[in-house]
Amino acid sequence: MTYVATKERKAESKVRQSTMRMVYVNRQYRYWRTRIFYSLFLGYAAFYLVRQNLTVAAPEMLKEFGYTKSQIGWVFALFSIIYGVVKFISGAICDRTDARYFMSIGLVGASICTFFAGFSHSVWVFAFLYAFNGVFQAMGWPPVSRLMTHWYSSRELGTRWGIINASHQFGSVAILLGGSWLLASFGWRSVFIVPAVIALLLAGILFERLRDTPESLGLPPVEEKEGFVYNGAHKEEEAVTFREIFMKHILPNKALRYVCMANFFVYIIRMGFFNWAPTFLQEAKGASALGSGVQTSIFELTGVLGGIFAGWASDYIFKGRRSCAGFYFMAVLIVLLFLFWHLPSSSQTLNSVLLILIGFFVYGPQTLLGMSGAELGSKRAAATANGLTGTFGYLGGAVSGIGVGKIADCWGWNAVFLFFGICALIGSLFFILNWRQSARH
Repeated sequence: MTYVATKERKAESKVRQSTMRMVYVNRQYRYWRTRIFYSLFLGYAAFYLVRQNLTVAAPEMLKEFGYTKSQIGWVFALFSIIYGVVKFISGAICDRTDARYFMSIGLVGASICTFFAGFSHSVWVFAFLYAFNGVFQAMGWPPVSRLMTHWYSSRELGTRWGIINASHQFGSVAILLGGSWLLASFGWRSVFIVPAVIALLLAGILFERLRDTPESLGLPPVEEKEGFVYNGAHKEEEAVTFREIFMKHILPNKALRYVCMANFFVYIIRMGFFNWAPTFLQEAKGASALGSGVQTSIFELTGVLGGIFAGWASDYIFKGRRSCAGFYFMAVLIVLLFLFWHLPSSSQTLNSVLLILIGFFVYGPQTLLGMSGAELGSKRAAATANGLTGTFGYLGGAVSGIGVGKIADCWGWNAVFLFFGICALIGSLFFILNWRQSARH
């Protein structure tokens, strides 16, 4: 009887310890998830304070220096190429480093490049600084994709990813509105210098608040916390080398290749609006400098809702089938681009409504593609896979930078929207090829 009682007490003690451990882990996860989530949101929004400055300043720079749209387009393209290539490299490095240091250093470097760009007098000096800014900008998103896939399981990642992806729209809106005010009040140089100082201060806050993966804080991985794997099952995955990451998770992944190609064409449209919307609205739609900034900021804000809704819908309506959800977004986008192209430019209200809807249906697929890239690469290779997806996206952005400027110079803005429509159609076909792919598998 004494032996049985002792055995029962030991069993009860283990149950109590296990329960206390579970309560502790859940409490720690809640605290660190909240802290890391808002740190990532604030940090990545800060990257956009020192990224979209040229979009705001371009109309005045065209007037002051007599640049052509093609020259500015080459600056956009150079940034996109550098950013896209380095983003893949950054993803591979980030998968094996501390995201806290990686992201903070990137924001400091981007702030310094933008600050000095505000003092340049030559398009070539400006292009060099803007391109070098792309190197540091590429260090912004890989830490986000790494930490999101380490702190959240696949059944809840879609909604959270949609929200965190909205950080860049908030950063865009801040620079579009604040930059437009700075442009009108103090000239185009202030559009670079003031945001750079603010972003440098935010880099210090990011470093103080951010932390790396759950394991770095002595917590179990999220799969173990959620009961998806037994204790220690993650260790083999965590121990793989970069060569194994690339050969096992990246190179043979056909679904990931389709995501990359879809991202290429989606980014042509996204970066086309991102880089050229204020110039287009002023030249083709008769908007003022401040009005074009306001309309473009509304486009970005609506993109927030599009990204969040796309992530939520892919979780709860499409059951993890991100490409299926993305196809429906692209189908609607094609119709909206056609309407924006053909409807008269006299009504600023109608133009604003269409721009709002285009923002919603552009950023939805863009959010889904980034999320799909991270999931298809597995948790261990999330930043690498997302970096590869981003590389294809920003190669599309480079095509957009060169192509839109050249097309607008030679054939006008109507031809630009025909180009966007063709890209949207091709991009939707790559979503179809991944139709049955589910993140839940």
